[in-house]
Amino acid sequence: MGLDGQEWTTFEDLRSRCEIGIVIQERGLTSFHIEPPFGIGQRAFLLQTAEGNILWDCLSMFDAAVAEHIRRRGGLQYICISHPHYYTAMSEWSREFGNVPIYLHRDDAEWVKCSSPNIEFWSGDSKRLLAGVRAIRCGGHFPGSSVLHWPTGAEGKGVLLSSDTIQVAPDRSHVGFMWSYPNWVPLGSREAKRVVAALEPYAFDRIYGAFPKLTIASGGKQVVAKSLKRHLHAISE
Repeated sequence: MGLDGQEWTTFEDLRSRCEIGIVIQERGLTSFHIEPPFGIGQRAFLLQTAEGNILWDCLSMFDAAVAEHIRRRGGLQYICISHPHYYTAMSEWSREFGNVPIYLHRDDAEWVKCSSPNIEFWSGDSKRLLAGVRAIRCGGHFPGSSVLHWPTGAEGKGVLLSSDTIQVAPDRSHVGFMWSYPNWVPLGSREAKRVVAALEPYAFDRIYGAFPKLTIASGGKQVVAKSLKRHLHAISE
């Protein structure tokens, strides 16, 4: 929503004036983003595993090229979304790929404004999906805000798809912890610590953030730890 208020469009209108950028990030992981940027400009990810494929997060549209890209790699088994800002066209994506389940955390159920029989809510601190891939509830940005852990990504060192539950900074050597991004409201110390504590049991080296090119190529877990210290220092001043 811009400063002039909400504006409405249609799937067909978006397809007529936008296309989707497809980027192979590493073996088994593809990102999608709308060009020119639409909404907040986030990216979604296709994660391929030996047990099937997951769409992590969602865009406001898809086109024939994206549908073909996904189908050539085996289609989708699940859609899993980090938090309500990316619910967007999740039902349309699900129907396109055979009404696959859409996993959302139950703590964010009140923000589902367009119900679908394909939505399945999960509860608790984590949910195993396929081949050891796990959604992890961190909270903070929303009560159910989650990240996706891919243990065999980054050449076996582990990958975190962080959405903006944990925001990769433009310098790509720090992350941020925010409650409201458009209104610049940071998380308090207790919530920020809880976000990082939720990740402690998991090994990861690379972090793919919410937006194109915001990727921490290596040292991701150490970056999260040092960024928490910086965050706590800044909000205590």
